Amino acid sequence: MEKIPMTAVGYVRLEEELKQLKSIDRPGVIKAIAEAREHGDLSENAEYHAARERQSFIEGRILELEATISRAEIIDPAKLGGSTVKFGATVRLVDEDTEEEKTYQIVGEVEADIALGKLNVNSPLARALIGKESGDSVEVMTPNGGRGYEILEVSYQ
Repeated sequence: MEKIPMTAVGYVRLEEELKQLKSIDRPGVIKAIAEAREHGDLSENAEYHAARERQSFIEGRILELEATISRAEIIDPAKLGGSTVKFGATVRLVDEDTEEEKTYQIVGEVEADIALGKLNVNSPLARALIGKESGDSVEVMTPNGGRGYEILEVSYQ
């Protein structure tokens, strides 16, 4: 099985979600199904069908999280260091066209969240940044055409 790279923070977040699903959400939906059954005819019981759908989602997500956690390869960015961009690096960039600065941490696919500055290691931007150093420029193809970025700083925390 292929390992899934992630930071320790991402791993803990997945474990917490799994614990929430198993200890709170799963028992809650089982109780909701039992209550809905008490209302009689299940064929026309919207509460019952909604609770069963929710149960199906929860069980699927539990299986997905357990599989991901079992294949996780935790990488501690603080132990990496260096001046080149690699997994776990926090990279401060400037868009060469707009002069807008952005900061991203390169993380595994399961913990990526662009709104939080967590950039998927498999994204076009991250792939362009890997192996580069502070002061280097990268060209990235986006749906809106090519974009140029200059790397201002590379750090590991």
